[in-house]
Amino acid sequence: MITVSAVERFVEVLGAGDSSARLRAAMTVGSEPGLVEALLVRCAVEPDFFVRDMLTWALMRQPVELTVPKVLAELQSGNAQARSQALHTLSKLGVPSTWTAITPELLRDPDDEVARTAWRAAVVLAPFEEREALAAELATQLGRGDRMVQLSLSRALVALDDLIEPYLQPALTHAEPAVRQHARATLMLLRDPDAAFAADVEAAKRMDALGPEKAAQAEAHKEAQAAC
Repeated sequence: MITVSAVERFVEVLGAGDSSARLRAAMTVGSEPGLVEALLVRCAVEPDFFVRDMLTWALMRQPVELTVPKVLAELQSGNAQARSQALHTLSKLGVPSTWTAITPELLRDPDDEVARTAWRAAVVLAPFEEREALAAELATQLGRGDRMVQLSLSRALVALDDLIEPYLQPALTHAEPAVRQHARATLMLLRDPDAAFAADVEAAKRMDALGPEKAAQAEAHKEAQAAC
């Protein structure tokens, strides 16, 4: 059993100014349950992406019956990074019952990083019978944020495969140009997963400028050329 002094030393190293030292500490942590809280506390404030990922890896080595309740509690934190890292950890732990913790509030979280992580975690954890409802919920976020945020949403939607098309089609005629363009770029990505999203966004803008009728004609022409 790990001692209090050992936990204190570990916490001290995790707070070191040198990110390499913090990374090594996270890499060498054992599976003692006394470290779960220390790891979660550090997740909420750790500035280095690689160290945060190693902290998640360390949490995955802890007893799941102790880790999961504490990770779930972090979803209620007022600290956006704590929420985001907890969602990331849940996606890695892959415990099916934690799906219900990914609420619409998290999927619509005002913090873009939290929302992005929630989208990814939801796609990983959603049971088959909930995936269509998830597609409908994610589609409400079309047009949100900058290109990186939109790419994250598009990737999450595309991971749901053909379930998303019924929710993309209405968005193609949405009053907001950003929603129309994002929906079209996502549809292009669905049809060609290897396409570059940046190019899809620019193409979606051009198609949107044509208007619905001409855009449909252009799409049909493009598909006819591809079939030749």
